[in-house]
Amino acid sequence: MKKLLLSTAVLLIVATGCKTKAESDATASTSKSKTVKLKIDLIPKSGSSVSGQAVFEQKDGKVIFTANMTGLKPGVHAIHIHEKADCSSADGSSAGGHWNPTFQNHGKWGSESYHKGDIGNFPADEDGKGTITMTTDEWCIGCGDPKKDILGKGLIVHQDPDDYVSQPAGNAGSRVACSAIIK
Repeated sequence: MKKLLLSTAVLLIVATGCKTKAESDATASTSKSKTVKLKIDLIPKSGSSVSGQAVFEQKDGKVIFTANMTGLKPGVHAIHIHEKADCSSADGSSAGGHWNPTFQNHGKWGSESYHKGDIGNFPADEDGKGTITMTTDEWCIGCGDPKKDILGKGLIVHQDPDDYVSQPAGNAGSRVACSAIIK
């Protein structure tokens, strides 16, 4: 009788453990396949007239980022994710430094060393319009992973291009637009 009770108890523990694992896998699968879309407005900073909109869309475990801007000086500009969702200062400095949850040196996205916030450079045409798009599995929207989650961060557009070398931020000049990345 003891053997029967012990065997039954072991089977129940194993079955419960397997069910929990299966439920956990289903939840993870659902959250990866769930589409999340976030639109944010860029507001001018540092006396600029730069404005625009950025869209972050999470789908199938990847985030697609697109930003469209106007009011830029013609030429190349940098865009980065910064540490804080705070655009309260006139020069955008309240957003803090580049978002760098993995404590790497600044660099070009995808190189040996770069910040998770080092999006890169984009051109603005002679009318001051610029667009940038990228897709990555190194970000998420609201997943809670401090090394991937972009919620609660700031998006900054810079006056100049990122040189990808200067530490800690690429010598990209003034912050000409800012937006908090929040729902």
